[in-house]
Amino acid sequence: MSETEIKDLSIKPEGYYNQVRQEMIEFVPENARTMLDVGCGEGLFGLHVKKKYGTEVWGIELDADSAKNAQKNLDKVLTGDICLLIDSLPDGYFNCIVFNDVLEHMVDPYSVLIKVKNKLSKNGLIICSIPNFRFFYSLRDFLASKDWKYEDEGIFDKTHLRFFTLKSIKRMFDSLDYEILKIKGLSEIRSWKFKLLDLLSFGYLADTRYVQYACVARPR
Repeated sequence: MSETEIKDLSIKPEGYYNQVRQEMIEFVPENARTMLDVGCGEGLFGLHVKKKYGTEVWGIELDADSAKNAQKNLDKVLTGDICLLIDSLPDGYFNCIVFNDVLEHMVDPYSVLIKVKNKLSKNGLIICSIPNFRFFYSLRDFLASKDWKYEDEGIFDKTHLRFFTLKSIKRMFDSLDYEILKIKGLSEIRSWKFKLLDLLSFGYLADTRYVQYACVARPR
């Protein structure tokens, strides 16, 4: 992510760069020997993977202060724009490349996903979490207020440059010749009122129950 791709880095909420993202650990293969965490923040997610699986973890982080802290937690950290750093990464090296809440911040995530294919080992995986623009409460508030209001975080994060739905996530990976192995909704609405509404809509709102989608894909 370049400085032109992410705006107002200095005003991100406290704790933005030091999230563990434990809900994403289950998508990392236990036998992953090498992992690249793109947008690694302070490296706490990668550190958790290292401790759990003994994985060698590299990180890429645009924010210099966070990258400096990540160096204490990960095996190697590159500071800067993933688009500019891809060519410096070893070919065929990583068993998995992780994009936790990163692709939506990019001007052209499609090009990045194409270029990182060469950096994956045989049967290597792309693992990502992507906000769901059709999340029910965000969609409801948008329609009710008739206003597109950017916020410091969440679906309408002011630094988001791309917006995805379940359908467009699937289309993106398919168009780039990736096979989706797993896709799972995260942070589900459990309200009985929503379940009733979904039932009355004959399942039309089923995809809106999740704040994000986690996706695991590999090149075909």
